[in-house]
Amino acid sequence: MIKRMLIMLIAVGLVLGGVFGFISFKGRMIKEFMAAQSNPPQTVSTTRATYQDWLPEQEAVGTVRAVRGADLGAEVAGIVEEIRFRQGEDVAAGTLLVQLRAQDDIARLKSLKAAAELARITYQRDKEQLKVKAVSQQALDTDAANLDQAVANVAQQQALVDKKSIRAPFAGRLGVRLVDPGQYLEAGTAVVTVQALDPIFVDFLVPQQALGELRQGQAIQVRTDAYPGRGFAGEVAVINPKVDTDTRNVQIRAQLNNPEHLLLPGMYAAVTVSVGKPQRHLTLPRTAITFNPYGATVFKLVEEGKDEKGNPKLVARQNFVTTGAARGDQIAVTEGVAEGDTVVTSGQMKLRNGTPVRIDNSVPPSEDSAPKPVDE
Repeated sequence: MIKRMLIMLIAVGLVLGGVFGFISFKGRMIKEFMAAQSNPPQTVSTTRATYQDWLPEQEAVGTVRAVRGADLGAEVAGIVEEIRFRQGEDVAAGTLLVQLRAQDDIARLKSLKAAAELARITYQRDKEQLKVKAVSQQALDTDAANLDQAVANVAQQQALVDKKSIRAPFAGRLGVRLVDPGQYLEAGTAVVTVQALDPIFVDFLVPQQALGELRQGQAIQVRTDAYPGRGFAGEVAVINPKVDTDTRNVQIRAQLNNPEHLLLPGMYAAVTVSVGKPQRHLTLPRTAITFNPYGATVFKLVEEGKDEKGNPKLVARQNFVTTGAARGDQIAVTEGVAEGDTVVTSGQMKLRNGTPVRIDNSVPPSEDSAPKPVDE
């Protein structure tokens, strides 16, 4: 009886041992399988950190302004009698553009000239008669005053007649005609704009911190979306001797040659001012940097042993970095990366420390220091 009991207990123990052993073996195998599957190689693109020479630049947004420009209008009211210009043409200084009706004023001018001539004759006659004591000095003084008044009346009326002729105050290009023949104009009504287009100004603002780097004569480059991919060279002409107390910015005016009249007053312009000497920077593509509340980081690739085929096994290691100036698609790194380090440029979202990686650089990221939009 006891012998049967022992045999039965041994059999039950063997069965239970086998069951628990199998469960333990299965759990260990599942764990190993999951461990092997939890960290498969991730495909990323990479680049090497290299040094580049950057010419220091100050960037700003500016507005194109004519060296001389004005919206011309009449100084006095009147009716448009004749329009002497064609829209969009270039005119010389003094060119008659619009003539207002002035017949009444011209007739009055002739009358005043006749009165002035009579006053002159009277004065000359009395001056001769004074020599023989035929008139008094008082009469001659009265004649002189009358002559001066008559001449002044002629000059006043001549100025009024001249104001009825609207002329170009300087050479430039005319704009759109804003009046028609026969139209009554109030004083100050604009009739046309005239703009001197070559050379031309660009006005822009820079923070006061940049004043120490700016000098008259420094080279600038101006770009505008009206002519993608084209730059216009010029130089700093004036640095305003006053800083705006509200923004702490200072106004800068640059001058550019504009022989083709491509730049027009009022245009938006992106201005780049070259300051200082070239500086060496360790650079990376912007896509290589991940910014978060704790700072900027990159993933560098390091070798950790060999894979089953004997090739170097690359894993990703996250590093904090300190970034500097940026230019286009490039950014300077001052700390955290050394020259020649291999850095991940895309695929960072799949990585963590120790993740094995596989490199695929068939589609490299943009590293253009002056990227331009692509027209589709």
